[in-house]
Amino acid sequence: MHENFVIHPNYSHLAAKLTDVLHNFSKKGEYVTKGERNVIKKVQIEETFFNIKKFKTPNAFQSLVYQFLRKSKAKRSFEYASKLIDFGIKTPFPVAYLEVFSGGLKESFYVSEHVNYDFDFRELIHNPKFENRNEILRQFTQFTFKLHENGVNFLDHSPGNTLIVDRGNDTYEFYLIDLNRMRFEPMDFNARMHNFRRLWLSKTMMKVMAQEYAELYNKSVDGTYALMLHYSREFQKKVNSKKLRRRR
Repeated sequence: MHENFVIHPNYSHLAAKLTDVLHNFSKKGEYVTKGERNVIKKVQIEETFFNIKKFKTPNAFQSLVYQFLRKSKAKRSFEYASKLIDFGIKTPFPVAYLEVFSGGLKESFYVSEHVNYDFDFRELIHNPKFENRNEILRQFTQFTFKLHENGVNFLDHSPGNTLIVDRGNDTYEFYLIDLNRMRFEPMDFNARMHNFRRLWLSKTMMKVMAQEYAELYNKSVDGTYALMLHYSREFQKKVNSKKLRRRR
């Protein structure tokens, strides 16, 4: 068995305490989410709160792929977060990751700074009367435009993966989470509109966002809205038909 532990220089003074927490993950901290695939816990070390994500143990074949052919989700999360920060795009600060190998990848953890956020993008979908909703949607569109301009194709650009902090005075900050599925590539107009598809936007939301994006990208509002709607409806239909098939 061997381990690969990488920590950001800003936090190297906490390396021993952090590895102790990771080795005793089941006994430390409090649960944030306890999913079938991944578990997230919040822990405090000295004055700072961290989130630790433990990824699901891969099957025997995948564990060998992750050891020899492909970066683990923990390593990708750490590297992608560092890249986003270099672009000036907010994400919980990448602190460390740990990979444990024994005949393949057995366990992997990603550690980031805990962000005290006010709400996530989901709330804008579920509550059409959410205070200042249109302004938040416009600023979220600017945030997504910044991703696209920097060649960031966030494949999991979905409602639960953007945390929002209300800074007051109609100013909002957006933090991307769940980063391990991302491509860095130039994005044409088609790819950009396709990237909105997982957000489950209503037509009302789309009208606000299409108008903002069209202005930023110098495209017609109608053309932007039509393409955004096309990809969103296509995705929603696909998901709904899968749900129907499962029920039968």
